[in-house]
Amino acid sequence: MYKQKLPIILASKSPRRQELMTLMGLDFQVVLKEVDESYPSALSPSEIAVYIAEKKANAFIKDRSSNVVITADTIVSYNNEILGKPNDALHAAQILSKLSGTNHQVYTGVSIAYRDQLKSFYDITEVFFNVLTKEQIAYYIENYNPLDKAGAYGIQDWIGLVAVEKIIGSYTNVMGLPTEKLYKALSEF
Repeated sequence: MYKQKLPIILASKSPRRQELMTLMGLDFQVVLKEVDESYPSALSPSEIAVYIAEKKANAFIKDRSSNVVITADTIVSYNNEILGKPNDALHAAQILSKLSGTNHQVYTGVSIAYRDQLKSFYDITEVFFNVLTKEQIAYYIENYNPLDKAGAYGIQDWIGLVAVEKIIGSYTNVMGLPTEKLYKALSEF
């Protein structure tokens, strides 16, 4: 069992990541810093997720002297296209229409930093969507908040209950934090 010895900073405004960390029994505080999330175009999806997670961790160099800093970045990849957070409701509808009746990959890169140590890893989950009607997509966009989510959906929301046929890999990874791998990494850190 992981015994927390140092204060933890979760550098994420994601309520889903905060919820997962709480469910893991971790004591943490949320601290946010603005970080440029651009990345070199030649990177693969897994490399992008780790690259951005490490950029976020490096924004906390001073905080790492007395805290463990956990950062993460989640991206959705469909046919080698990175689907980020939608700009507006129309963009969300376009993304969800693209994902309808297909499968895609969700990558989450995670960095754990303390002093000069930086451990990074990623997880990948394959998500299979049923066909969505325009009415279902409109309902989801009107009643949930897809604008703050990579790929315009949250698996824990209504759409995950009715549209996700199956997944191969970690459910919590799709939520934005592969808790199984995080727990193991913290235990080894």
